[in-house]
Amino acid sequence: MSGPERMLGGLAGLLVSAGLAAIGISAAHAQAGPPGPPAVGVFEAVKRPITETNEFLGRIEAPNRVNVVARVTAFLEKRNFVEGSEVKAGDLLYQLERGPFEADLASKKAQVAQLQATLVNAKLTTDRAKSLLGGPAGQQSSVDAAVANQQSLEAQVQAAQAQVDLSQINLDYTEIHSPIDGRIGRTAVTEGNVVTPSSGTLTTIVSQDPMYVTFPVPVREALDLRDRYATRGGFKAVIIRVRLTNGRLYDQVGELNFVNNTIAQNTDTIALRGTIPNPSTYTSVAAGGAVRELTDNEFVTVLLEGVQPVEVLAIPRSAVLSDQQGEYVYVVGADNKAEQKRIQLGQSTSTIAAVTSGIALGDKVVVEGLQKVRPGEVVAPGPASALIQSSMKVSADGGASSTPKSTGNNP
Repeated sequence: MSGPERMLGGLAGLLVSAGLAAIGISAAHAQAGPPGPPAVGVFEAVKRPITETNEFLGRIEAPNRVNVVARVTAFLEKRNFVEGSEVKAGDLLYQLERGPFEADLASKKAQVAQLQATLVNAKLTTDRAKSLLGGPAGQQSSVDAAVANQQSLEAQVQAAQAQVDLSQINLDYTEIHSPIDGRIGRTAVTEGNVVTPSSGTLTTIVSQDPMYVTFPVPVREALDLRDRYATRGGFKAVIIRVRLTNGRLYDQVGELNFVNNTIAQNTDTIALRGTIPNPSTYTSVAAGGAVRELTDNEFVTVLLEGVQPVEVLAIPRSAVLSDQQGEYVYVVGADNKAEQKRIQLGQSTSTIAAVTSGIALGDKVVVEGLQKVRPGEVVAPGPASALIQSSMKVSADGGASSTPKSTGNNP
């Protein structure tokens, strides 16, 4: 056999071998059959304790705010406080010029002394007229005139004494003292200027501890809160926590103590208010004394939290899907077929979904492999991963904070 013939024979053999191999692969695929049902992780719906929390936007407010003003017209001689520092009730803030008021007080006291001396003489005249009334020289008209003059002088002494008191009050007004404990602001007037009652606010003082937390609540949610907590103790059934603007949770807990008596028509909200401690964290001379976390008119996030946890039907949050019709889950039913069930959610956390309706205790809810599940198709269920199991246990034991249910308007 020549060389070309041998090459053609080898090529034919290779083609035959390739054809037989292809036939074998096709036969193997034909024997493998369709793939099995998709594997999914399931978790049985159980009862879990959860802390009910509602989240709103609010502000910090000082319970006491005083605008310090002048009560008399005088030159401002001295300012006795450091702007931005904390002051105590009774501390001297401003010293006004005293000289004119001291002179006026001395003049009014002299008038009183003069009238009192005249009154002494009038009493003697009255007594003399009464003693002569029984004799031939006595006249009733003289007694009446003496009595009238005495009473007139007594009234003048009282009026003059009232002027003395007024002058003393004006003199006292030359010293402006703090009426409350709190942090003082900047001064609007400096030494050497004339201040009057119409000068306006000289400075402002706001109290520091405790502070108010005010926040508006939509009326619909306010009704839900009332129905939820009215029978559990009212204000005592909730506590207030505050999240600062930097995202940090404030370490003090407040209490709710006020619900407004009217609804804001422009926002359809009702104002709630609580009280929260604001102790000093440390003392700094440069900062004007005590340094505190909360500041008047500060914007915060308010967490209204139930005191007692409640039992809910719970499933992992990752099991909940949603579409235009609402939330739903897949439940493994009879014959391991997946069923789609519409659910209603209540108060939930970042890891636990509290279900109010749609599934029952013990239902096997699909939490893993959801992308492979179709309604009515058979699945291969197995226990959820250890991560899901542990997250449900930690949330139940540790009382994780709730996910915001709604947010009120900025007050």
